[in-house]
Amino acid sequence: MDIRAISKATAEHYIWGNRCDGWHLVKSPQLSVIQERMPAGTSEVRHFHHHAQQFFYVLSGKAVMEVDGRPIVVTAGEGIWIPPGTSHQMRNDSGDEVHFLVISHPPSHGDRENT
Repeated sequence: MDIRAISKATAEHYIWGNRCDGWHLVKSPQLSVIQERMPAGTSEVRHFHHHAQQFFYVLSGKAVMEVDGRPIVVTAGEGIWIPPGTSHQMRNDSGDEVHFLVISHPPSHGDRENT
């Protein structure tokens, strides 16, 4: 097993949505930890996961997480848990970038359905 420090500089990077970034900090069959960056005015597509539960933790900025049609403001130092089957959409309605972690168990890739 290769145990080492992980950062955005060493993690697998990908681009999603409209100019948003993601870094796979942990990518295993049991757990996914992704650091993401959303520029001002961007959003994710509303969706849910059949099996994965997720925890979103805001590192900096202010995001709006719409959960089953209800907007919840999440600011730096706060997080929100999304149970499996719950429709959600992360938005950045602010004028600043939002940086956050997404922790999924089991990993959410291939378990997503857009609504």
